[in-house]
Amino acid sequence: MSKETLSRDLTVGKPFAQLVTFSIPFVISNLLQQAYSLADMAIVGQFIGSKGLAAANAGSEIAMFYLFLCMGFSAAGQIIIAQNVGVGNTRGVSRTIGTLFSIQAIIGLICCTTAFILCDGFLDLINVPEEAMADARIYSLVLYAGMIPVFGYNTISAILRGMGDSKHPMIFIAFSASLNVVLDLLFVGPLKMGCFGAALATSLSQTIAFIVSTIFLIRRKEAFGFDFKLRSFAVDKAIAKSILSLGTPLTLQNAAISLSIIYVNSYINAMGVAAAAATAVGSKVTLLATICTQAFYTAGSSIVAQNFAAGKHKRVTQTIVYTGIISIAYCGIISIILVLFPEFIFGIFDRNPEVLALSHVYAPIGAINFMGFASRAPAICFINGIGNSKLAFATGVADGIVARISLSLLFGITMGMGIRGFWMGSAIAGYMFAVVGLVYYFMGTWRHRKTLVAEQ
Repeated sequence: MSKETLSRDLTVGKPFAQLVTFSIPFVISNLLQQAYSLADMAIVGQFIGSKGLAAANAGSEIAMFYLFLCMGFSAAGQIIIAQNVGVGNTRGVSRTIGTLFSIQAIIGLICCTTAFILCDGFLDLINVPEEAMADARIYSLVLYAGMIPVFGYNTISAILRGMGDSKHPMIFIAFSASLNVVLDLLFVGPLKMGCFGAALATSLSQTIAFIVSTIFLIRRKEAFGFDFKLRSFAVDKAIAKSILSLGTPLTLQNAAISLSIIYVNSYINAMGVAAAAATAVGSKVTLLATICTQAFYTAGSSIVAQNFAAGKHKRVTQTIVYTGIISIAYCGIISIILVLFPEFIFGIFDRNPEVLALSHVYAPIGAINFMGFASRAPAICFINGIGNSKLAFATGVADGIVARISLSLLFGITMGMGIRGFWMGSAIAGYMFAVVGLVYYFMGTWRHRKTLVAEQ
């Protein structure tokens, strides 16, 4: 990366080295983010217990649904910016940044408003255990209060990643995660603020991270390539059309998966606090897979986007293959650890004997789930990188609505497997991305797609 710009050319150099060096800050970012997430859950579990875990997990699931709406359009902006960088269109990068900021501000305001209005209805719908309902409600409302800064924070990170800058998002996340853990320990521990304190720590840390990252970019606006003047936030119709046409399917894809998880977990929540708490711990443990897989498919998406726009299809293929190899190796290792030490891992979060007993049921299914994350990493970086939003949407629906819900109900209810069946259905559904991505790649039609830059 040059001294004059925050952009980075990802179309040159050895593909494997390029992927690894560009992904390392993403890996560190995810490690810090997941370390915070795990620490947050561990603090809630140790200080509040199973009831707190069930409440926090319910509130987090709904908040994550809204965040996925932001992430879909952020991902669209990241890909469009990356393709502009790939063809050397600096003016296009600046116009995309301004348009994306404005679109995300509008979406954030709408989401924040509807989240407050629909909070109680959502919690009732997902069958939150009665003893955890009050905590789930306050946890959710506090997270919603910090929703707009979270949208802004994720948008800035996506823009920088699209420009080929993975270092500064890592720094911002490191700051946010560290602050979050400190505030968690303070609010939930000595101040005994319960689930309210845990949610407040999250909202405050991410809001401060957004303010710090914005100030950083304003002070380096020449290197960033955006002057932050009011007129620069004007919505460019052609770019907005590209962002919405790509972002809407990506958002619906994320929403389909998120809603399917919420729906399946509603059955589990109805089984009581222990089942809900075990699912909450399992969900957090599963996030260990994303430390590597999400890092490489996020980084890989930018690399694929730049090289696809530059017509370097061989480098696109190499990026996909390397993403798959690294993801499978990583997930294989953590799968073995989970299967060998399930009770120790679950015990970090909750010492409830019922939850510990369920850890042995979850462990082999969790390993299947880990490998599902590994298999879909190369597929996501490929499909998103070339900008095929319709396929991304179709795959998300196939994963969430078709496979996850139908398989979970089949195993959990029809076959009478109970909680084991619900977990198994969700795990198997994760392989849909790999199947669809593999078929589409070998069809070869993707090589003739127009770039998003050409469509503006």
